[in-house]
Order: sequence, then structure tokens, then C-alpha cells
Amino acid sequence: MLMASDQPAKNTLTISWDQFHRDARALAALLRAAGPFSSLVAVTRGGLTPAAIVARELDLRCIETISVASYVAETVQGDGRVVKEIAPAFIAAAVGAKVLVIDDLADTGETLKLVRQILPSAHVATLYVKPAGKPLVDTFVTEVPQETWIYFPWDLGLRFEPPLVDGH
Repeated sequence: MLMASDQPAKNTLTISWDQFHRDARALAALLRAAGPFSSLVAVTRGGLTPAAIVARELDLRCIETISVASYVAETVQGDGRVVKEIAPAFIAAAVGAKVLVIDDLADTGETLKLVRQILPSAHVATLYVKPAGKPLVDTFVTEVPQETWIYFPWDLGLRFEPPLVDGH
């Protein structure tokens, strides 16, 4: 297994829901110039939310998903495997069409390598990209260093913080 890191990430980036939404809309703006697209494939799970935002902004209604599992623990990445395939009818319709693939992050690129094997001519877009995944992405919003661990809004929870006067 490939370790994303042998110890906790020294560099982290925490993305709020507001920032995530702004970045997804910025991605849609960039993709507008690269389109028009006939359909969209969301890479689950991280690509679902940005795909919904991009689909709305670009008025895309033909949406499919592919599920690729590669992380076996929070920071441990193994070999990627397709858990849910793209429907054969979608793939047949995609021949000669301009298909858009959306994911949240291209980290090592392992997920997108599998997706590109299935849809080699698709336009791949992510919100965030790391150097190892960058060669597999056509459009992205923000590049981050490889050693940075990104905490997405769905990774986080709200919790009560006691007032300072309570002795904390």
C-alpha cells in the first residue's frame, strides 16, 4: 500500500462550505470556455458536490457517476478499484461527444488514471490538484503542494467551545 504520509500531515488546508462553493463556481466559469459539454460524470464521493454545482452553472442534465475507491483509511491510499462502473449506455452515447468528468481533488492521480482508461477523451476537471495528479487534469482551480492534506467541509463537524471564563 502507498502511504499518503507516514506521519500526520504537517501542512493542512481546511476548506469551508463557502470556499468550496466559490471554488466550484470558479471551476464552472473556467469550464464554460472549454465547453459546451454534452454530459457530466461525477467521481464519487468527493466529486458529487462540485459536479452538482457545475451542472447547475453549465445547465448540464445528463449526469452519470463512477465510484473509485483508493483510500483505505484517512491517510492511507491503496490501489484504486472501480466500485461502481459507468453505465454502458452512457459510454456508448459518449463516443464522439464532449464529456466532462468532475472530481474534488487530483492527489496522486490514481483515481483519474482509471477514469481516463474508461473515458480517454473526456475533459477532466477538479477543484484542487497536487503535482502528482496535475498531468491527468485538464482544468482546475487551485494547486496545492503534494504534502498538504486537505480537509473538505464534509470531513469536519461543529462542536461546542466553552467560554474562556469557564477556565479553558
